Amino acid sequence: MNRQQALEIVYEYVKNINLIRHMLAVEAAMRFYAEKFNEDAEKWGIAGLLHDFDYEIHPTLESHPQDGAEILRQKGVPEEIVRAVLSHADHTGVPRLSLMEKTLYACDEITGLIIAVALVRPSRSLDDLEVSSVKKKWKDKAFAAGANREEIEKGAQELGTDLWEHVGNVIIAMRRVAKELGF
Repeated sequence: MNRQQALEIVYEYVKNINLIRHMLAVEAAMRFYAEKFNEDAEKWGIAGLLHDFDYEIHPTLESHPQDGAEILRQKGVPEEIVRAVLSHADHTGVPRLSLMEKTLYACDEITGLIIAVALVRPSRSLDDLEVSSVKKKWKDKAFAAGANREEIEKGAQELGTDLWEHVGNVIIAMRRVAKELGF
């Protein structure tokens, strides 16, 4: 499985540009951490890219990402990536054991919050976004209410990284693909 094959799966199942951008953001964060941890950036990136590929066709807790896992297996996605996709959702009961699984969980929710903060800034850019801006918006529970702050904190904790260091890392990662994210 390579990135092009993963993208083909994404484009087959996902029509919402914002969902595609979310998956690209998570992919970028996964690649950043793979480099940081001296792991396989291609494999980690693919896990990030595919983690929500089935959300439009399986938008409920009863089916996402469980039913999507079967599609991934049919498409020849390695089981290690399928397991990471399953473990990114607490409700599946699949425990996060590997560093890749823990990183995917940690990177998922935070990307949405970072995008939301960037979009309300005068520059509407990731280039000048600072951790302090995210921290300021973090306190406003009504802002980006869909970004589950408990999961974000839990993800950083499972990853063994300070929350605000993690936010900084993900901002750096997302800057690398800012154009693809619509910035």
